[in-house]
Amino acid sequence: MTRDLSSLVESLIGEATAEVGTGRLRLPPERELGAALEVSRGALREQLLTLELLGFLNRTQGRGTYLESPDSGFLSMHLRLALQLGHFTAEQFEQAREMLELAIIEQAAITATRAQVSALRRHVDRMVSATSDGDAEEAIAADFDFHRTLFELVDNPVFNIVHDALRDVLRDVVADRRAKALASVETTEDFVTDKVHYEIVDALAANDVDAARAAMKRHFDVWRTMTAGPDIR
Repeated sequence: MTRDLSSLVESLIGEATAEVGTGRLRLPPERELGAALEVSRGALREQLLTLELLGFLNRTQGRGTYLESPDSGFLSMHLRLALQLGHFTAEQFEQAREMLELAIIEQAAITATRAQVSALRRHVDRMVSATSDGDAEEAIAADFDFHRTLFELVDNPVFNIVHDALRDVLRDVVADRRAKALASVETTEDFVTDKVHYEIVDALAANDVDAARAAMKRHFDVWRTMTAGPDIR
């Protein structure tokens, strides 16, 4: 008996029981599950393996099989393959990221607390310091941490997963363009693409929605200028 995966997951939810203490949805043994779903053990095992690879299933030795909410791994893999196959372009991913962050920053400006703003400022301090020290990997990590923290301020798991997937896909693109931008300036003091993040932080500290959106837009405008060609500063 063949089932599409969404239908299978619905059936599995119906057969699962909530584990006491954790609330995790635990599936019965394969033999019982196959009988309940009227699926052969071989076919069921193959379908469960697919769900496990997609991150919807977790098998714990000695404890059982649990339904899980997947992280960004599957979406990231899907987007990476689409990029490699030429279905999407890096420019399309960057546009999607920019549009998403311009929307996110408005809500972040409303909800940002003093502690959250301080955390963001520390990420920018790390970014600027790492660039000054010539540590590209740390600078990129701090940059991604900054933007991930913005999404955490909004606290919407859908946005978080989409952001993480886009981040994974764009990591190499960002690294290459960052190197290009650094090569265009005489000293790291001229590398304004890191420091423009402080404008975003200041707007969030003031809970100023318009200023936050303008600062985020300037951030992307500066990034485009810094990576546009060999004569930029």
